[in-house]
Amino acid sequence: MSIGSSFGLPKNSRLRSGKTWPAPLGAHRLKELKIYRFDPDANDGPRLDTYFVDLDSCGPMVLDALIAIKDQIDPTLTFRRSCREGVCGSCAMNIDGMNWLACTRAIEDIKGYVKIYPLNHMLVIKDLVPDLTHAIAQYASIEPWLKAESPPPGGRERLQSHRERAALDGHYECILCFCCTGGCPSWWWNADRYLGPAVLLQAYRWLVDSRDEAAGERLDSLEDPFRLYRCHTILNCSKTCPKGLNPARDIALIKKMLVERQF
Repeated sequence: MSIGSSFGLPKNSRLRSGKTWPAPLGAHRLKELKIYRFDPDANDGPRLDTYFVDLDSCGPMVLDALIAIKDQIDPTLTFRRSCREGVCGSCAMNIDGMNWLACTRAIEDIKGYVKIYPLNHMLVIKDLVPDLTHAIAQYASIEPWLKAESPPPGGRERLQSHRERAALDGHYECILCFCCTGGCPSWWWNADRYLGPAVLLQAYRWLVDSRDEAAGERLDSLEDPFRLYRCHTILNCSKTCPKGLNPARDIALIKKMLVERQF
């Protein structure tokens, strides 16, 4: 699988300078944005378009600027967004060289012009929209749901102690934005087999859930030279997580669980 290219991208094509859109009339506080554009129907390769937004008539976040551009300047600009509260993960993209959520990145915190690209090394459907089909399929492969053979006590819900519930903290908060996976060189090199940090964090979340009874089965499926052990502890994943989670630590803990079960 080729991860670092775009759908319909001509061979040997390079990112070229695109159109520079005029600044809004009468604006006093302008912010320049250079945005990656790719239209698979145009068949002319990717380009970098330049836009200007008026910060006095725009919301404070990068997503607000993108919405303003789409509403007021260029309706063909394509990107994902939904909750605008850092919960859904839809607006994950590379902003000023770092994978982040556009709805939680303040535009005035970025010095100079703002560079916006899709998530790193993912197929691009259009503009800032990456194709997450492969990443979601990898997520599905770990069977991210409760697996238990024994019936619930008393035929009701499976209860947890406060300590058992606390074991899920730092793991369940993952919103599957795939900022970490897009920023992981090990995934760039081996995405066909390496599960990547987001999926492995989710795998650990189920391994430590006291209600789940399939830990052995889950560990068996992860004990593979590529699915788990392609992680080289580069730590890009933990640096770029917009929720402050630590996928690198969870990957190390899975490896520790595999070692400990041998004794």
